[in-house]
Amino acid sequence: MQDEKPFLWKNFIRLGLLAGIISLFLSLIGMVGTFDERQIIGGVITLGQILLFGPIVGLAYIAARQSSDAKPSIHLPGGFVLGLVASFPLIVLVIVGGITQPDGSLFLRQFLPNVSPELIKLLRFGQSPLVGSVILAAVTAVMGLLGIGIYLLPDRIQSPVLAGLATVFMVGLLAEIIILAWGNKGIGLAIRRVIFSGGGLSTVGAVIFFVLAAAINTVWRSRREQWQEKIGQLSPQQQQRLQWGKIALGIFFLLFLPLILRTYLTEVVNNVGLYILMGLGLNIVVGFAGLLDLGYVAFFAIGAYTMGILTSQSDLGIAGWSFWAALPFSVLAAVTAGVILGIPVLRMRGDYLAIVTMGFGEIIRILALSDWLKPLIGGAQGILMIPKPSLFGFEFVTPESIYYLILAGSLIAAFVSWRLRDARLGRQWMAMREDEDVAEATGIPLVKTKLLAFATGAAFAGLSGAIFAAKLSSVFPHSFNLLVSINVLCLIIVGGMGSLPGVVVGALVLIGLPEFLREFAEYRYLMYGALLIVMMLVRPEGLWPSEVTKRELHAEEGQLMAGSGE
Repeated sequence: MQDEKPFLWKNFIRLGLLAGIISLFLSLIGMVGTFDERQIIGGVITLGQILLFGPIVGLAYIAARQSSDAKPSIHLPGGFVLGLVASFPLIVLVIVGGITQPDGSLFLRQFLPNVSPELIKLLRFGQSPLVGSVILAAVTAVMGLLGIGIYLLPDRIQSPVLAGLATVFMVGLLAEIIILAWGNKGIGLAIRRVIFSGGGLSTVGAVIFFVLAAAINTVWRSRREQWQEKIGQLSPQQQQRLQWGKIALGIFFLLFLPLILRTYLTEVVNNVGLYILMGLGLNIVVGFAGLLDLGYVAFFAIGAYTMGILTSQSDLGIAGWSFWAALPFSVLAAVTAGVILGIPVLRMRGDYLAIVTMGFGEIIRILALSDWLKPLIGGAQGILMIPKPSLFGFEFVTPESIYYLILAGSLIAAFVSWRLRDARLGRQWMAMREDEDVAEATGIPLVKTKLLAFATGAAFAGLSGAIFAAKLSSVFPHSFNLLVSINVLCLIIVGGMGSLPGVVVGALVLIGLPEFLREFAEYRYLMYGALLIVMMLVRPEGLWPSEVTKRELHAEEGQLMAGSGE
């Protein structure tokens, strides 16, 4: 124990310094200053303050977990020291950032434009440099103690508290969107005056949501084992019926979702749905078959352009078909492109496959921009006047009506993916993903299996592209750059490789949240990178991993633990 104490203190100091550097970095890139006006609880807590002090609370909690065997007499002083150490980088910024030039402007701002007087004032709490630095050190020390205090709570209290805090943060973060959708008339206006204040939650609203989330978490934790035990006692047929009942209930909820979300939020969900549709296709290629495809956007573009060429009422339209008549040909064109791509890369793996597919995607984008194909597909001007889909006289024009078209495509893609995953072909894909040589030795035809993976994934991308073209009534080549492929790949990694629910969760996190929070648009890719790093370190299997991936990772962890003798 005597040898462990110095290590624990070093760990608290190390994590405290890391927390301070993170807070300093968020300040220097402008996030703290930019979002200080964004209220989470009106007049009490801003998003800028959470970004500034949140890393300290979080890393204090992590430090306590890493030293779980230590006594509280170590934890509390450790949290205090962690908070003090975290204040050092920020105090340096307060002192250096306050130095002015002869013209009165901040000296540091000529090198770091985001170091504004407002940021320095925020860090000083509106006081002089000396007094402000003392207050800052005291606040960070309290934040360190807060992180330790949350950890020291009994589990039956800690979980509801964390659930309540997370709910208050998310509702406060989305307050402006909720107000926009519901809070401008009728009963929504009355609720808004009680629940929301200053673009965020009111104090009363924060208490209401905290209590509700904590209560739901408490009930769920107390009854979860009983419910799981009852479900375990059901026969296989009853469990299957229960599973289908859950699916039916989920579909029923999705059918009425536009009535809840209204127009703006439904449009956001439509964008998420298109990425879910593409994600389900790329999940087959990358998650099931293990083929790293960075040119997936090419199939999306081919589906969209085929729909535009066959249906457009402009000079570029060659057939004047309806959406439904052109849809099979859009999917078929994407499938054909998938097979054409698959043939030359049959013997490629890993990085080489990624580079070739990325090149294919760039070729399609450049061809769409070129003057060579301009008479056919419009070049940089794209294809306009693509008609909206219609069915039995009903035209899919509004976001609410387009939603059902995207929902139908996503459900079909999810059903096909689910059936293929459990079929012989799905098992062949997974065997090929694990080891191509062993899979071939067991009799799996690699050529046929790879081509089917590329073709199936391309079909879903083509379907998504066709709906995308009809949704916008136009197609432009700038909509199909490499970042689309990267985004789809990222949502699969974050959600969980090979997991169908993981695709949905990943799309909601990486596509939905930035769309909901347009003020984060400037920092979207920073958050992507940070989230991917955190996921790889903390939860490499993803937010909602497949059972196979979960078993594989835990088996590897068990082997490592056994090998180290622990």
